[in-house]
Amino acid sequence: MRPNSRGLDELRPVSIERGFTRNAAGSVLICIGDTKVICTATIENDVPRFLRGSGQGWLTAEYGMLPGATTERFDREAARGKQSGRTVEIQRLIGRSLRRCVDLNQLDGFTIYIDCDVIQADGGTRTASITGGAVAVLEALLSVGRESAFLGFVGAISVGIVEGETRLDLEYVEDSNADTDMNIVMLNSDGFVEIQGTAEGALFSSEELNDLIDLAKKGISELQSYQQAVFDVPST
Repeated sequence: MRPNSRGLDELRPVSIERGFTRNAAGSVLICIGDTKVICTATIENDVPRFLRGSGQGWLTAEYGMLPGATTERFDREAARGKQSGRTVEIQRLIGRSLRRCVDLNQLDGFTIYIDCDVIQADGGTRTASITGGAVAVLEALLSVGRESAFLGFVGAISVGIVEGETRLDLEYVEDSNADTDMNIVMLNSDGFVEIQGTAEGALFSSEELNDLIDLAKKGISELQSYQQAVFDVPST
């Protein structure tokens, strides 16, 4: 039996709230089960040095977990003076993924900064950050009349094999005991952006890999329905 009696192919409860903060061009609170992430998007009229004169814009991301996000408090990485390897890897994944949301050729001279702050963690923080970050990107582009640069929603989800079962959207108690753990990112639920998968315990077969990919496609399609839905009603 899964936590909360979920089906093997069932997402945790999902909510996405636009306009969560006042000052950022785009801001979202995304909740997937007990994982909660604030994603903000800021647009600045500048690009990194390596893109100046190229006719392209840029998008980059930062990620962090607040000290009270888990059951035991941990120090802010800024206080330690160095980001962990995990943090660097996750924010690079978020940046790579969300750059597929936009046509950078239509953002000449502009950089979009995505900040993802985990306020409560229960598995899937990187995938929630990508999914919420995509909503923040579109909201920011709408605020400056650049929505034509938006190519579509990127969504991400975790899948895995736990106790011999392929499962969608792992929460922490499942993720920490998974034989196989995989994060999948897709654009418009039909094109793969990135697949990260590891056999933490037992090896997985090609058939199980196909099953995991099919589960992820189903979950991401559902997540993208939530992403779209928040633009079908006025933001708060």
